[in-house]
Amino acid sequence: MIKINKPKFWDRKIGLISILFFPLTLIVIFFTFLKKKITKTRDFKIPVICVGNIYLGGTGKTPTSILLANELSKLGKKPLILRKYYKNHNDEYSLIKNYFKNLIISKNRIEGLKEAEKSNFDIVILDDGLQDYKIKKNLSIVCFNNNQLIGNGMVLPSGPLRENLSILKNVEIVIINGSKNINFENKILNINKKLEIFYSFYKPINLDQFKNKKLLALAAIGNPENFFQLVEKNNLKIFKKKIFPDHYQFSKAEMQNILREAEMENYQVIMTEKDYYKINHYKLKKINYLKVSLEIYNKEKLFKKINSLYV
Repeated sequence: MIKINKPKFWDRKIGLISILFFPLTLIVIFFTFLKKKITKTRDFKIPVICVGNIYLGGTGKTPTSILLANELSKLGKKPLILRKYYKNHNDEYSLIKNYFKNLIISKNRIEGLKEAEKSNFDIVILDDGLQDYKIKKNLSIVCFNNNQLIGNGMVLPSGPLRENLSILKNVEIVIINGSKNINFENKILNINKKLEIFYSFYKPINLDQFKNKKLLALAAIGNPENFFQLVEKNNLKIFKKKIFPDHYQFSKAEMQNILREAEMENYQVIMTEKDYYKINHYKLKKINYLKVSLEIYNKEKLFKKINSLYV
Protein backbone atom coordinates (compact mmCIF):
# COMPACT_ATOMS: atom_id res chain seq x y z
CA MET A 1 0.00 0.00 0.00
CA ILE A 2 1.27 3.48 -0.89
CA LYS A 3 1.54 5.69 2.16
CA ILE A 4 0.48 9.29 1.54
CA ASN A 5 0.46 11.67 4.49
CA LYS A 6 -1.12 15.10 4.70
CA PRO A 7 1.12 17.72 3.01
CA LYS A 8 3.03 19.75 5.61
CA PHE A 9 2.65 22.98 3.63
CA TRP A 10 -1.10 22.94 4.33
CA ASP A 11 -0.45 24.04 7.90
CA ARG A 12 2.27 26.60 7.16
CA LYS A 13 2.13 30.16 5.89
CA ILE A 14 1.20 30.44 2.22
CA GLY A 15 4.30 29.65 0.19
CA LEU A 16 5.43 28.70 -3.29
CA ILE A 17 3.81 25.25 -3.34
CA SER A 18 0.39 26.66 -2.39
CA ILE A 19 0.72 29.35 -5.06
CA LEU A 20 1.66 26.76 -7.71
CA PHE A 21 -1.49 24.78 -6.87
CA PHE A 22 -3.71 27.88 -6.86
CA PRO A 23 -5.03 27.48 -10.45
CA LEU A 24 -6.39 24.06 -9.42
CA THR A 25 -7.84 25.62 -6.26
CA LEU A 26 -9.73 28.15 -8.39
CA ILE A 27 -11.23 25.25 -10.36
CA VAL A 28 -12.31 23.53 -7.10
CA ILE A 29 -13.88 26.78 -5.84
CA PHE A 30 -15.71 27.28 -9.15
CA PHE A 31 -17.12 23.74 -9.25
CA THR A 32 -18.19 23.98 -5.59
CA PHE A 33 -20.03 27.23 -6.40
CA LEU A 34 -21.62 25.64 -9.46
CA LYS A 35 -22.65 22.53 -7.51
CA LYS A 36 -24.38 24.66 -4.88
CA LYS A 37 -26.26 26.59 -7.57
CA ILE A 38 -27.57 23.57 -9.51
CA THR A 39 -28.21 21.18 -6.61
CA LYS A 40 -31.81 20.90 -5.46
CA THR A 41 -32.07 20.73 -1.67
CA ARG A 42 -34.43 18.15 -0.23
CA ASP A 43 -36.46 18.44 2.97
CA PHE A 44 -37.03 15.52 5.32
CA LYS A 45 -39.72 14.94 7.93
CA ILE A 46 -37.12 13.91 10.49
CA PRO A 47 -34.86 16.69 11.89
CA VAL A 48 -31.28 16.51 10.64
CA ILE A 49 -28.27 17.69 12.69
CA CYS A 50 -25.16 17.81 10.53
CA VAL A 51 -21.78 17.49 12.25
CA GLY A 52 -19.21 18.45 9.65
CA ASN A 53 -15.95 20.20 9.02
CA ILE A 54 -14.20 22.54 6.62
CA TYR A 55 -10.63 21.50 7.44
CA LEU A 56 -10.04 18.09 5.83
CA GLY A 57 -9.93 15.44 8.59
CA GLY A 58 -8.97 15.29 12.24
CA THR A 59 -11.47 17.75 13.72
CA GLY A 60 -13.46 15.43 15.99
CA LYS A 61 -16.67 15.02 13.95
CA THR A 62 -17.26 11.39 14.92
CA PRO A 63 -16.63 11.75 18.70
CA THR A 64 -18.93 14.79 18.64
CA SER A 65 -21.64 12.82 16.84
CA ILE A 66 -21.36 10.00 19.39
CA LEU A 67 -21.57 12.45 22.29
CA LEU A 68 -24.65 14.15 20.80
CA ALA A 69 -26.38 10.83 20.20
CA ASN A 70 -25.77 9.54 23.73
CA GLU A 71 -26.78 12.81 25.39
CA LEU A 72 -29.97 13.03 23.32
CA SER A 73 -30.79 9.43 24.33
CA LYS A 74 -30.44 10.44 27.99
CA LEU A 75 -32.93 13.25 27.35
CA GLY A 76 -35.50 10.74 26.13
CA LYS A 77 -34.96 11.23 22.39
CA LYS A 78 -34.42 8.49 19.81
CA PRO A 79 -31.43 9.61 17.74
CA LEU A 80 -29.77 7.84 14.86
CA ILE A 81 -26.27 8.39 13.47
CA LEU A 82 -26.03 8.31 9.67
CA ARG A 83 -22.73 7.79 7.86
CA LYS A 84 -22.01 7.56 4.17
CA TYR A 85 -20.28 4.29 3.26
CA TYR A 86 -16.61 4.43 2.31
CA LYS A 87 -14.64 1.21 1.86
CA ASN A 88 -11.71 2.26 4.07
CA HIS A 89 -13.69 3.86 6.92
CA ASN A 90 -14.52 0.70 8.86
CA ASP A 91 -12.41 1.95 11.77
CA GLU A 92 -14.84 4.84 12.33
CA TYR A 93 -17.93 2.64 11.90
CA SER A 94 -16.57 0.23 14.52
CA LEU A 95 -15.79 3.12 16.87
CA ILE A 96 -19.35 4.44 16.59
CA LYS A 97 -20.94 1.02 17.12
CA ASN A 98 -18.90 0.50 20.27
CA TYR A 99 -20.45 3.58 21.86
CA PHE A 100 -23.81 3.95 20.12
CA LYS A 101 -25.77 1.12 18.50
CA ASN A 102 -28.17 3.04 16.25
CA LEU A 103 -26.07 3.54 13.12
CA ILE A 104 -27.05 3.50 9.46
CA ILE A 105 -24.26 3.23 6.90
CA SER A 106 -25.48 4.01 3.40
CA LYS A 107 -23.80 4.48 0.04
CA ASN A 108 -26.28 7.31 -0.53
CA ARG A 109 -27.18 9.73 2.28
CA ILE A 110 -30.60 10.45 0.75
CA GLU A 111 -31.45 6.74 0.86
CA GLY A 112 -30.13 6.58 4.41
CA LEU A 113 -32.42 9.43 5.45
CA LYS A 114 -35.38 7.75 3.78
CA GLU A 115 -34.61 4.62 5.81
CA ALA A 116 -34.38 6.76 8.98
CA GLU A 117 -37.79 8.30 8.28
CA LYS A 118 -39.36 4.83 8.07
CA SER A 119 -37.77 3.79 11.35
CA ASN A 120 -38.78 4.67 14.89
CA PHE A 121 -36.22 7.48 15.33
CA ASP A 122 -36.95 11.16 15.90
CA ILE A 123 -33.68 12.83 14.94
CA VAL A 124 -30.75 12.06 12.61
CA ILE A 125 -27.17 13.03 13.37
CA LEU A 126 -25.39 13.25 10.04
CA ASP A 127 -21.76 12.45 10.80
CA ASP A 128 -20.05 14.32 7.94
CA GLY A 129 -22.09 15.70 5.07
CA LEU A 130 -21.71 19.47 5.41
CA GLN A 131 -20.68 19.49 1.75
CA ASP A 132 -23.69 17.39 0.70
CA TYR A 133 -25.91 20.18 -0.61
CA LYS A 134 -28.80 17.84 -1.50
CA ILE A 135 -29.84 17.62 2.16
CA LYS A 136 -31.53 20.41 4.10
CA LYS A 137 -30.04 20.51 7.58
CA ASN A 138 -32.09 21.73 10.53
CA LEU A 139 -28.91 22.46 12.43
CA SER A 140 -25.31 22.53 11.20
CA ILE A 141 -22.34 22.09 13.54
CA VAL A 142 -18.80 22.64 12.27
CA CYS A 143 -15.85 21.18 14.19
CA PHE A 144 -12.34 22.66 14.33
CA ASN A 145 -9.21 21.62 16.20
CA ASN A 146 -7.38 24.57 17.74
CA ASN A 147 -4.01 23.09 16.74
CA GLN A 148 -4.78 23.42 13.02
CA LEU A 149 -7.95 25.57 12.78
CA ILE A 150 -7.91 26.39 9.03
CA GLY A 151 -4.22 25.69 8.31
CA ASN A 152 -2.95 28.14 5.69
CA GLY A 153 -6.55 29.18 5.02
CA MET A 154 -6.63 27.98 1.42
CA VAL A 155 -8.97 25.57 -0.35
CA LEU A 156 -7.77 22.22 -1.73
CA PRO A 157 -5.23 21.50 -3.14
CA SER A 158 -3.43 24.73 -2.11
CA GLY A 159 -4.56 24.18 1.47
CA PRO A 160 -6.57 21.82 3.68
CA LEU A 161 -10.02 23.44 3.35
CA ARG A 162 -12.86 21.59 1.64
CA GLU A 163 -14.44 24.91 0.77
CA ASN A 164 -14.28 28.60 1.60
CA LEU A 165 -15.04 29.78 5.14
CA SER A 166 -18.08 31.59 3.76
CA ILE A 167 -19.97 28.31 4.31
CA LEU A 168 -20.18 29.42 7.96
CA LYS A 169 -22.93 31.85 6.92
CA ASN A 170 -25.20 28.79 6.84
CA VAL A 171 -23.98 27.28 10.11
CA GLU A 172 -25.45 27.70 13.60
CA ILE A 173 -22.78 26.17 15.86
CA VAL A 174 -19.00 25.89 15.87
CA ILE A 175 -17.20 23.52 18.27
CA ILE A 176 -13.47 24.11 18.74
CA ASN A 177 -11.47 21.29 20.28
CA GLY A 178 -8.73 22.83 22.41
CA SER A 179 -8.03 26.06 24.24
CA LYS A 180 -9.98 29.29 23.82
CA ASN A 181 -8.98 31.33 20.78
CA ILE A 182 -10.41 34.86 20.73
CA ASN A 183 -8.72 35.80 17.43
CA PHE A 184 -10.31 32.88 15.62
CA GLU A 185 -13.66 33.55 17.29
CA ASN A 186 -13.57 37.12 15.98
CA LYS A 187 -12.60 35.89 12.51
CA ILE A 188 -15.55 33.54 12.16
CA LEU A 189 -18.01 35.89 13.91
CA ASN A 190 -17.18 38.45 11.22
CA ILE A 191 -18.55 35.91 8.74
CA ASN A 192 -21.64 35.07 10.81
CA LYS A 193 -22.43 37.12 13.91
CA LYS A 194 -25.13 34.61 14.97
CA LEU A 195 -22.67 31.73 15.37
CA GLU A 196 -22.69 30.08 18.78
CA ILE A 197 -19.18 28.91 19.71
CA PHE A 198 -18.43 26.05 22.08
CA TYR A 199 -15.19 24.39 23.19
CA SER A 200 -14.45 20.71 23.69
CA PHE A 201 -11.57 18.64 25.05
CA TYR A 202 -10.51 15.00 25.21
CA LYS A 203 -10.41 13.50 28.69
CA PRO A 204 -8.10 10.43 28.92
CA ILE A 205 -9.61 7.57 30.92
CA ASN A 206 -6.88 4.90 31.21
CA LEU A 207 -3.71 6.95 31.82
CA ASP A 208 -2.53 4.68 34.67
CA GLN A 209 -2.03 1.89 32.15
CA PHE A 210 0.82 3.85 30.53
CA LYS A 211 2.46 5.63 33.46
CA ASN A 212 6.22 5.17 33.85
CA LYS A 213 6.36 3.33 30.49
CA LYS A 214 8.57 4.06 27.48
CA LEU A 215 5.99 4.57 24.77
CA LEU A 216 6.06 3.83 21.06
CA ALA A 217 3.12 5.87 19.79
CA LEU A 218 1.56 5.21 16.41
CA ALA A 219 -1.26 7.03 14.70
CA ALA A 220 -3.08 6.74 11.39
CA ILE A 221 -5.49 9.65 11.81
CA GLY A 222 -6.02 13.01 10.10
CA ASN A 223 -3.74 14.94 12.44
CA PRO A 224 -1.47 12.50 14.33
CA GLU A 225 0.36 15.28 16.18
CA ASN A 226 -2.86 16.03 18.05
CA PHE A 227 -2.77 12.52 19.49
CA PHE A 228 0.92 12.73 20.40
CA GLN A 229 0.34 16.10 22.05
CA LEU A 230 -2.55 14.71 24.11
CA VAL A 231 -0.37 11.82 25.30
CA GLU A 232 2.53 14.08 26.28
CA LYS A 233 0.31 16.73 27.85
CA ASN A 234 -0.81 14.07 30.32
CA ASN A 235 2.75 13.41 31.49
CA LEU A 236 3.31 10.26 29.47
CA LYS A 237 6.66 9.83 27.72
CA ILE A 238 6.83 9.04 24.01
CA PHE A 239 10.20 7.64 22.94
CA LYS A 240 9.27 6.90 19.35
CA LYS A 241 6.51 8.03 16.96
CA LYS A 242 5.17 6.25 13.90
CA ILE A 243 2.85 8.15 11.54
CA PHE A 244 0.62 6.61 8.88
CA PRO A 245 -2.01 8.14 6.56
CA ASP A 246 -5.59 8.58 7.79
CA HIS A 247 -7.61 5.33 7.63
CA TYR A 248 -4.44 3.34 6.90
CA GLN A 249 -5.08 -0.42 6.99
CA PHE A 250 -2.38 -2.23 8.98
CA SER A 251 -1.49 -5.78 7.98
CA LYS A 252 -0.96 -8.37 10.68
CA ALA A 253 2.69 -8.80 9.64
CA GLU A 254 3.23 -5.05 9.88
CA MET A 255 1.83 -4.94 13.42
CA GLN A 256 3.92 -7.95 14.43
CA ASN A 257 7.04 -6.13 13.19
CA ILE A 258 6.10 -3.04 15.23
CA LEU A 259 5.60 -5.24 18.29
CA ARG A 260 9.01 -6.89 17.81
CA GLU A 261 10.63 -3.48 17.50
CA ALA A 262 8.88 -2.33 20.68
CA GLU A 263 9.95 -5.44 22.57
CA MET A 264 13.60 -5.00 21.56
CA GLU A 265 13.61 -1.44 22.91
CA ASN A 266 11.38 -2.20 25.90
CA TYR A 267 8.65 0.10 24.57
CA GLN A 268 4.92 -0.09 25.24
CA VAL A 269 2.83 0.42 22.09
CA ILE A 270 0.12 3.07 22.42
CA MET A 271 -2.34 3.97 19.67
CA THR A 272 -5.64 5.77 19.16
CA GLU A 273 -8.85 3.91 19.81
CA LYS A 274 -9.88 4.43 16.18
CA ASP A 275 -6.65 2.79 14.99
CA TYR A 276 -7.11 -0.07 17.45
CA TYR A 277 -10.37 -1.08 15.76
CA LYS A 278 -8.42 -1.73 12.55
CA ILE A 279 -6.20 -4.36 14.18
CA ASN A 280 -8.10 -5.83 17.14
CA HIS A 281 -9.24 -8.82 15.04
CA TYR A 282 -5.58 -9.90 14.80
CA LYS A 283 -5.78 -10.76 18.53
CA LEU A 284 -2.29 -9.40 19.19
CA LYS A 285 -1.13 -8.97 22.76
CA LYS A 286 0.75 -5.99 24.21
CA ILE A 287 -1.04 -3.42 22.03
CA ASN A 288 -3.09 -0.87 23.90
CA TYR A 289 -4.96 2.28 23.02
CA LEU A 290 -5.55 5.52 24.89
CA LYS A 291 -9.21 5.59 25.81
CA VAL A 292 -10.68 9.10 25.85
CA SER A 293 -14.06 10.74 26.25
CA LEU A 294 -15.01 13.97 24.53
CA GLU A 295 -16.29 16.68 26.85
CA ILE A 296 -18.00 19.93 25.82
CA TYR A 297 -17.95 23.03 27.99
CA ASN A 298 -21.36 24.63 28.60
CA LYS A 299 -23.01 21.49 27.24
CA GLU A 300 -26.43 22.44 28.63
CA LYS A 301 -26.59 25.53 26.41
CA LEU A 302 -25.71 23.42 23.36
CA PHE A 303 -28.51 20.93 24.03
CA LYS A 304 -30.99 23.71 24.69
CA LYS A 305 -30.26 24.85 21.14
CA ILE A 306 -30.67 21.31 19.81
CA ASN A 307 -33.93 20.82 21.68
CA SER A 308 -35.34 23.84 19.89
CA LEU A 309 -35.57 21.60 16.81
CA TYR A 310 -38.55 19.84 18.41
CA VAL A 311 -40.60 22.98 19.10
